[in-house]
Amino acid sequence: MNNFEFKNPTKIIFGKGKINSLSREIPKNAKILLLYGGGSIKKNGVYDQVKAALSAHEVVEFGGIPSNPEYSTLLDALQVIKEENINFLLAIGGGSVIDGTKFLSAAALYTGDTPWNLLTDNQPILQGMPFATVLTLPATGSEMNSGAVITRREIEEKLAMGGPGLFPLFSILDPEVVQSIPQRQLANGVADAFVHVLEQYMTYPADAMLQDRFAESILQTLIEVAPAILKNPSDYRAASNFMWSCTMALNGLIQQGVPSDWAVHAMGHELTALYGVDHARTLAILAANHYRYNFESKKEKLAQYAERVWHITDGTLEEKANAAIEKTDALFHSLGIATKLSAYTDNFAETGEIIAKRFTERGWVGLGERKTLTPSDVKKIVEMSY
Repeated sequence: MNNFEFKNPTKIIFGKGKINSLSREIPKNAKILLLYGGGSIKKNGVYDQVKAALSAHEVVEFGGIPSNPEYSTLLDALQVIKEENINFLLAIGGGSVIDGTKFLSAAALYTGDTPWNLLTDNQPILQGMPFATVLTLPATGSEMNSGAVITRREIEEKLAMGGPGLFPLFSILDPEVVQSIPQRQLANGVADAFVHVLEQYMTYPADAMLQDRFAESILQTLIEVAPAILKNPSDYRAASNFMWSCTMALNGLIQQGVPSDWAVHAMGHELTALYGVDHARTLAILAANHYRYNFESKKEKLAQYAERVWHITDGTLEEKANAAIEKTDALFHSLGIATKLSAYTDNFAETGEIIAKRFTERGWVGLGERKTLTPSDVKKIVEMSY
């Protein structure tokens, strides 16, 4: 096991009716900017619960943060923060709203030339405006980590940022919100969390027995609850296990002391930037082909994954590893998610070359757990996914 340091300061408040905890968790003298997306929270009752809990607080609202939080929209919110002298941010939504709020947390205190530099400078964010979240869409784990990804459509870029200053102070997770989530988003949530785990697990053995078991248990739980949550989102047992699995998949715990990959995410972000494909679906498009291409370096963990998660015990190491890859694609298909880029766009012919060129221009010459995946390799993996 590798050396590591681990600190996650986010307080989790989990369970039915916990949105009313906002009244005691946010300081009474806070001036709050309430941030949300397209308005679904006003249909499912979450907005009313939040407003009731904050009845004694001063609240300003900003809605309309889109999926893949858009930089230009966030600049409008930043202007509100400055004009209204906001000193506390509250995100109500899924990963997009929470990621956008993290960007605003950093941008509110930023003194550089342009807030976009927060994403291009590749420097950890050490301090941000205090913020909290009310999770309405389990998927990204953003409610308990310090990372964010922001899209800028005008230049077709989607870049990541993060640092110790971007952990939520607290996050409220009420599984009852799951019952109002559309099927497509539920499927995306399962796929997103599943690949989050794989990115931290599907590398090479590092003698981190507990981390492997943690990762495998999250994968097994997602496989078990996926059919139940898609069949009946009101099933509280399934909803609560689904929600907590998504959070645990990317709160930093399972990546301690082990190598991690993240090449699938790096490539997937480009598919979203270029074609607007749902983030989770870009991961499903690329994951299995990434493992096929890097089979020799990943086959030991693939075989372990086959045995422990999919209960595949027959065959050679290579046969089990290959079977696990096929099982992964089959899981995505069972969720109704296509795993070929051609299912999402007709303009895919040059995609591999375009992404490889972007990575070269950014100086990204070594991706993956061993930092050996070149832009040329990326081109081939993307082309395998057509």
